Amino acid sequence: MTLSHGPIQPGRPAPLGATPDEDGVNFAVFSRHATKVVLCLFDDEGREIENLALPEREGHIWHGYLPGLRPGQQYGYRMDGPFKPEEGHRFNPHKLLIDPYAKRLTGHPIWHDALYGYKPGDAKRDLSYSTLDSAPYMPRSVVVDPTFDWGEVARPGTPMQDTVIYEAHVKGLTAGRGDVPNPGTYLAMSSDPILEHLNRLGVTAIELLPVQAFLNDRFLVDRGLTNYWGYMTYGFFAPDPRYMQGHDIAQFQQMVQRFHKAGIEVILDVVYNHTAEGSELGPTLMFRGLDNASYYRLADDRRYYIDDSGTGNSLDFENPFIIRLVMDSLRYWVEVMGVDGFRFDLCSSLGRTARGFERDGPFFRAIGQDPVLNAVKLIAEPWDIGPGGYQLGAYPSPFAEWNDKFRDDTRAFWRGDKGKVSAMAARLSGSAEFFDHDGRAATSSLNFLTAHDGFTLHDTVSFSGKHNEANGENNNDGHSNNYSDNLGVEGPTDDPEVIAARTRRKRNMIATLMLSQGTPMLLAGDELSNSQDGNNNAYCQDNELGWVTWPEGEDPFFGFVEQAISFRRMHPLLRQKRFLHSRTRFVDGEPDLFWRRADGEAMRQEDWDNPDLDILVAEMRMASGTPEYVRREGALLIVLNRGPDTEITPPGLPEGDHWVRRFDTSQDDAIAVTEGFAVAGNAVVVFSHETAGQDT
Repeated sequence: MTLSHGPIQPGRPAPLGATPDEDGVNFAVFSRHATKVVLCLFDDEGREIENLALPEREGHIWHGYLPGLRPGQQYGYRMDGPFKPEEGHRFNPHKLLIDPYAKRLTGHPIWHDALYGYKPGDAKRDLSYSTLDSAPYMPRSVVVDPTFDWGEVARPGTPMQDTVIYEAHVKGLTAGRGDVPNPGTYLAMSSDPILEHLNRLGVTAIELLPVQAFLNDRFLVDRGLTNYWGYMTYGFFAPDPRYMQGHDIAQFQQMVQRFHKAGIEVILDVVYNHTAEGSELGPTLMFRGLDNASYYRLADDRRYYIDDSGTGNSLDFENPFIIRLVMDSLRYWVEVMGVDGFRFDLCSSLGRTARGFERDGPFFRAIGQDPVLNAVKLIAEPWDIGPGGYQLGAYPSPFAEWNDKFRDDTRAFWRGDKGKVSAMAARLSGSAEFFDHDGRAATSSLNFLTAHDGFTLHDTVSFSGKHNEANGENNNDGHSNNYSDNLGVEGPTDDPEVIAARTRRKRNMIATLMLSQGTPMLLAGDELSNSQDGNNNAYCQDNELGWVTWPEGEDPFFGFVEQAISFRRMHPLLRQKRFLHSRTRFVDGEPDLFWRRADGEAMRQEDWDNPDLDILVAEMRMASGTPEYVRREGALLIVLNRGPDTEITPPGLPEGDHWVRRFDTSQDDAIAVTEGFAVAGNAVVVFSHETAGQDT
């Protein structure tokens, strides 16, 4: 069988990838060290029916144009070049390769020894050479026209200070609901029941775990498990096929469109620090076969990889073509697929050069000058496992950063760890010691209690230790220091006192999150008291353990989380871009943050140093320098009390003004207006400054 097309023509070197027009398709791919690039064409049944050498090379871009081809055409590449692993070269024309710019893939690799460029089991290991053809086991790239009619639906464009993020998994959020169409898909994700839930909760952005095409690791498949989270990507432009009903990538765009119509932004968790090809003993799927020495950071012994991600390899962000690849990918997801921002997995790797992490490195400079990307939400996971990889607070504007200090200090404070009041004060006021520099906003601190990696909120108060036996790694995987506490019983219980204590602690932590300066993020299911049975590393649990469990009726805790988000939305003082500064540390103007003792006096150093202190009282005002037109409230008095019942003395107010209790986690209706200054033990209470004559 042959395809109907004209003779191959020179084509053009840009854009990279497979680009259709009215008359045919242009193919362009980067490889610095290849000696020949062969375009492989497949029929609809996946049979390889034609091989054509790309006829032109401009710089390191190989290209050609085939008149007569149409969208839907399946293709891949085979590369000729040196197979010299000790020099970093691993070309092998027996391996079919995915186009790095492929917009759609037919499926996922099927594990077979043919996927490897060497002979598995050979004494020479990766220095051996495999002649097995991998094409029968590889997905094909597909030519697509990604044009989509967005209609009049506009991006929500929610300011960062008004943003509440909800981290979710496409399948995990929808698989357990029987009232959504095609559960586990992009279309289910934006179905009416999910949108109604999110709108009622009050979140403004959904952050999706990886949706770029990713690999099921062989060691997981051999154990009957799967890569559920998706942090082994290899298709930087292709939506993962497992979340599609059929083959049309427009389903992803339809999902984004429906989120936007509901006023919700879409943020993607993206993995550019490494690829699914792993170490020198991993498969040859794409980059390794296209030009291993150019795409990856190699060790001094160029047979091996620098591994700052713990997954076997790291992409080389000093190579301008890697920068171009990632920038093209990011712009594609914004401009063509409609997303509103990105969370960068192990982002420190993206700033690495031969000199170490550089906050002004090539990738960050590229982002900073890009008019498309510097206008969307950018969030860094500010660490990797390489030398000096922990870089909390080191990222340039406009990046926000996952603040793990907020997670750990908040959990430790409410667990009752001694000496944590000072740290809790820093987190409540936006972690200025990390982020208040170079004109960065207070929203740079992305505050979270839980994320996909770790305990759920309910498990944080239900388990003192991890229980990851289902992962098949003898409970050796996952973090061991979770700052968790089972409050007397390990795991589920019917004891009403334990249940009440757990609920109160969850309320206190959610309240702390929503009352803190910065940008809050919730983990999907925390509002529903979702549990993973103590598993704090459910990366391979694509089942009911890893999915969100939806209650049959109304979950009381949902109502509290809804109230807490609503309270934050009602008070601009909690959503400030400027940092607050106490009397002991402010730059200009009047101080706008006052730390109090329970008796109303200012905190002294000996108070901060007291390890038995168990109450934190903060008087917050609008940040110094805030324009008058946004000064819409006088002050809030925030009390975090993990100790016994306490009567506090509020600071004095002008004659006729008064303090009113507006929020109290010890009450069933957290935002009911009540009087008095008694603060229950183990509770969060907020008083607002009401001026004379103001309607309360």
